[in-house]
Amino acid sequence: MPETPVEDMTFEEAIRELELVVGKLERGDVALDDSIALYERGAALKKRCEKKLTEAEEKVAKITTGPDGMAAGTAPLDP
Repeated sequence: MPETPVEDMTFEEAIRELELVVGKLERGDVALDDSIALYERGAALKKRCEKKLTEAEEKVAKITTGPDGMAAGTAPLDP
C-alpha cells in the first residue's frame, strides 16, 4: 500500500500515522534502515501537524468579539 504524501494529509491523518510510527520505533524491533526511514517519516509528520496546528491557532486568534464578548465574526488572516 503506497504511503500518502505527508503534505496531502489532514491533521488527524498525520497525527494517527505519527502515533503508529512512534509505536514502531519504541518497540525497537525494526531493522536499522527501516528505523531511519520511519524516523524521517515521523519528522515530516510532526512538521505537518505543527503546521496545521499553527494555521488553526491563527484562525482562532482572528475571531473577533462583539461588545458582549461573544464571537461576532472573523477577520482576514492577511489584512
